[in-house]
Amino acid sequence: MPITALYAALLTPLLIFLSVRVIKARRGARVAIGDGGNPALMRAMRVQANFTEYVPLALILMALAESLQSPALALHALGVALVVGRSIHAYGVSQASETINIRVAGTVTTFTVLGCLALLCLAGAMSQLV
Repeated sequence: MPITALYAALLTPLLIFLSVRVIKARRGARVAIGDGGNPALMRAMRVQANFTEYVPLALILMALAESLQSPALALHALGVALVVGRSIHAYGVSQASETINIRVAGTVTTFTVLGCLALLCLAGAMSQLV
């Protein structure tokens, strides 16, 4: 599954970046567990958590769609959209005075990718069942 592997590889540095930010915020706030009521740490944790809530399902759906021989161009378009959507969402939510439009754009992009990947899986599965 080279297409899924490509996008998993492209998303991994973003997760590492978000995780390192949480670690730095924890050290700065001297908080080992939880957020200690620190708004900056809480925000960093939520950005990382949001990434980990959506990206794994998207990659699983992409892998399944790829295994069902979905068109490579569609998978690449959705992979690029996922990377962009998760990046702009992380940027938008990371801002102390966030611009809601950036956050919404990232969310809508991610949800669109998930929906399209689910449809590709459904179409691929149905074609194999008939």
